[in-house]
Amino acid sequence: MITFPNAKINIGLRITGNRQDGYHDIETIFYPVGLSDGLEFVISDQKAHKDILNVTGINTGTDPDDNLVIKTIKKLHERNAFPFLKIHLHKVIPVGAGLGGGSSDAACLLKTINRCFGLGITDNKLKSLALELGSDCPFFIDCTPSFASGKGEVLTPVKPVLNGYYLVIINPGVGINTTEAYQNCRTGLPSISLAQLIDYPVIEWKEKIINDFEEFAFKKHSVIGKIKEGLYRSDALFSLMSGSGSSVYGIFSEKPKLPQKLKDLVIWEGGI
Repeated sequence: MITFPNAKINIGLRITGNRQDGYHDIETIFYPVGLSDGLEFVISDQKAHKDILNVTGINTGTDPDDNLVIKTIKKLHERNAFPFLKIHLHKVIPVGAGLGGGSSDAACLLKTINRCFGLGITDNKLKSLALELGSDCPFFIDCTPSFASGKGEVLTPVKPVLNGYYLVIINPGVGINTTEAYQNCRTGLPSISLAQLIDYPVIEWKEKIINDFEEFAFKKHSVIGKIKEGLYRSDALFSLMSGSGSSVYGIFSEKPKLPQKLKDLVIWEGGI
């Protein structure tokens, strides 16, 4: 079985408060995009006593046994009976890029194993399992444009407002530690919720929609801010860092003519 877990971008990201469980309350718009990993599995032979993961493509920097995919399948085995698997994950979505690659891989595996082996797990239960793996993981169960609140797990569908636009995603190859990013951001309730701002024309988002992580990220790695500036100079209607970084995207009315220094950092582009 072969599947293609999609990345996401964040249209705005506000940190609205601290939680007693140590996490933060946020609000954001999760929006799926065409950039994807490749995930394949086959049933191991009868002598197998564990699941095996092989990872190719972008180096994740971790041992396969520590990958979220293995943690996901172990969690499923604790609750359900199905054969051990040989899994091949081909990484295309950069790690620690604010694009949700690991969470998408995990959610896609949950859905696919549930379907292939007839486990009968409901979508709501899949989302509960996904939440145990990551705050943004439940989004990837349905993988449709959604307003997210709470830790990111309270999801409300929104209109596919980017249909017909052209998206460019750039990754500068630097990392942002999510914990450090949260520690260096202020919390506060926005005057207008992103659930309302998403209905404004895209051309007006520049003055209305922000990512609370950008200030810290731009100080930590000035190249991230320079990429955003470059996208606006290339006539982006809207540009923002995704998640806690470090990827930056630009939304255009048509395919842009980017300067070579930006072209060299593009990891995905295309119609949405």
